[in-house]
Amino acid sequence: MSSPVLSLCPATRSDASASMAAAEPEPAPRIAAGSAEFRRSNRALFFGGFSTFALLYCVQPLMPVLSQEFALSAAQSSMVLSCSTAALALSLLASSVVSERLGRKALMVAAMALAALLTVACAAANNYGQLLVLRSLLGLALGGMPAIAMAYLGEEIAPTSLGLSMGLYISGSALGGMAGRVLSSVLSDHFSWRLALAVVGCAGVLAALEFWRSLPPSRHFHPQRSSWRGLPGAVRAHLSDAGLPWLFALAFLTMGAFVSLYNYLGYRLLAAPLALSQSVVGAMSLLYLLGIYSSVWAGRLADRYGRRHVLWGLMMIAPLGLLLTLSEALPLIVLGVALFTFGFFAAHSVASSWVGRRAVQHRALASALYLFFYYLGSSVVGSLSGLMWEEHGWRGVVLVLGGLLALALAIAWRLRHLAPLAPAER
Repeated sequence: MSSPVLSLCPATRSDASASMAAAEPEPAPRIAAGSAEFRRSNRALFFGGFSTFALLYCVQPLMPVLSQEFALSAAQSSMVLSCSTAALALSLLASSVVSERLGRKALMVAAMALAALLTVACAAANNYGQLLVLRSLLGLALGGMPAIAMAYLGEEIAPTSLGLSMGLYISGSALGGMAGRVLSSVLSDHFSWRLALAVVGCAGVLAALEFWRSLPPSRHFHPQRSSWRGLPGAVRAHLSDAGLPWLFALAFLTMGAFVSLYNYLGYRLLAAPLALSQSVVGAMSLLYLLGIYSSVWAGRLADRYGRRHVLWGLMMIAPLGLLLTLSEALPLIVLGVALFTFGFFAAHSVASSWVGRRAVQHRALASALYLFFYYLGSSVVGSLSGLMWEEHGWRGVVLVLGGLLALALAIAWRLRHLAPLAPAER
């Protein structure tokens, strides 16, 4: 009688294992293009990118106005932007660690809302020192948005749709940067810079509400018990990757050049012989519309042909535009800035989505490192190039930015030969 019982035990265990496996829920499918969730997530992240760039860069066209009101040089006035981007760069790493434990959505919503309220508070600053403190706090608050948004996309969006989704997020950033600059320029020209900041801040509050309403909850996020002690090891792991450090360097160089161009373009256009008005100078930010298109276009191009095959070609566009800005003819200057803007957003869209594909673990940290160098370039190069403006004018600025873009092109060319981590990574 014992033999039949013994012979049935393995089968019983096998059946139990099979039933347990069947009881385990299948992993939720990733969000793919064409679905309702894809549209919701893209709408939310579009507003997220819009708000981040609008709140961060709305002060850029106000730099000449602040120079007059507070008796500042161009380099000193640039600190109203550089202090924010420097604080943002520092807070990115901490925010990425916190998000690995607490999740993505709540932290992003809090970051957007707090940054918007701080922008409203900037309108009431009594002096330039107070304005810099508030802008620094704004940068710290915004650290909870960009890297976590990139990590969310990398986790939740299907790989075949990631390039498009990242491109839409970057296009929202482009639209936000454009809207914030244009709105603050027009309002400061006809009213005051204080009213301009108050209006942009209120728009940021509305964007945070729409983000909270539209973004689908995370389905592929798994809390990690990573501690601050493990942060250096995780950073070293990313820096030892064959491709990620080069993408980080690319972010530093391209963003530093891009911000510097717009930082001091206003000074040049306001001065003789062009002598344009503040509203017209702010209208130059309408060229960000090209970035909205180019980021989506480049994302689709990368999904089709592979990032390593298209990035170096996209990196050749911005230097051509930079050279055109040396002209004294306004139409050629506008064309040059247009090409520069188109090329920058296209390259940024491809490089940032590549980070999410290269990082096997600690995706939020990898995105944070990319954006750390991205905003560090904005802060460091954006202020130091002001010294070139004061000493050598626009030609000095172009010389520095041309050198940075040459290095970036060399890095993109090198990345052509980067071995993929998996056959699916392109």
